[in-house]
Amino acid sequence: MTAPKLSEVAQEELFEHYRFNAARGQEPLRVDKFLMNFIENATRNKIQQAAKQGHIWVNGIQVKQNYRVKAGDEVKVLFEHPPYEQLLTPEDIPLDIVFEDDTVLVVNKPPGLVVHPGHGNYSGTLVNALLYHFNNLPNNSSGRPGLVHRIDKDTSGLLVIAKTEQAMTDLAQQFFEKSTEREYLALVWGNVKEDEGVISGHIGRNPKNRLQMMVFPNGESGKEAVTHYRVLERLGYVSLVSCKLETGRTHQIRVHLKYIGHTLFNDERYGGDKILKGTTFTKYKQFVENCFKILPRQGLHARTLGFRHPDTKESIRFEAELPQDMAECTEKWRNYSRHSV
Repeated sequence: MTAPKLSEVAQEELFEHYRFNAARGQEPLRVDKFLMNFIENATRNKIQQAAKQGHIWVNGIQVKQNYRVKAGDEVKVLFEHPPYEQLLTPEDIPLDIVFEDDTVLVVNKPPGLVVHPGHGNYSGTLVNALLYHFNNLPNNSSGRPGLVHRIDKDTSGLLVIAKTEQAMTDLAQQFFEKSTEREYLALVWGNVKEDEGVISGHIGRNPKNRLQMMVFPNGESGKEAVTHYRVLERLGYVSLVSCKLETGRTHQIRVHLKYIGHTLFNDERYGGDKILKGTTFTKYKQFVENCFKILPRQGLHARTLGFRHPDTKESIRFEAELPQDMAECTEKWRNYSRHSV
């Protein structure tokens, strides 16, 4: 039986997301592994599902996940949802604007709001909100309007948005040169031993779990990452810690703090949604479960953001108070530590 040609697919039902041409020196490589090297934030499961659904094509012919890509092959990936550019639709989502002028915008992102459309989050993002409230935002190198940097969906706090091409270029350079100020507040498991310190260690994707990042202490993989931390409060079985970023790697604070034995409180992806410190008493377990309900996400907030204004060249700095969920949870631990630990 001859494999169906791409032209036979109902084009209105599938959308081309990626197209790659294998280089002249490409050694034979399974197509799922080949695509993981090219598609940002791809998981092997996502690519294998695309193959099972018949959405991976090589030279116009559907292939299975074990097809070996050879030099000169044209590889296409299609999905049933539109590609990124078609997801950029304005949506009337309110913004908490901390500062705005003709050049830049600083917003305080609430927890639960995804920064930009992507796999599994095709609408309802900060970018969709920005497109509704502002016209002609410049695209960054990934085609994302206004975005200079990002924070995770369940992390709250400050983001700077570029409103002009010049601002985008200038701010991107500042982040590259590590001249911006970014401070986060983190609620972590355990009594952090040192009052302050520096965590260094390359961060890259965990080969055993592609949804996680991990530290490669010898630098054999990943990218350089540096986090400065300072303990603000010791609250018995948890600590409130200030973290300042020297670099901006994916999940950097979450991964670095876990690396030194202090996983973020209720960080499901990295195991912080389990009771990692404390007693075995039933009342204590109930107390922690109540804290999880109050703060149903990782305890991380981007409190401080400072940068040089692209136009005036003045240094400006902003702070955002802890959101209600993290403030209530911290206060609950504060009271517990006074009376129980």
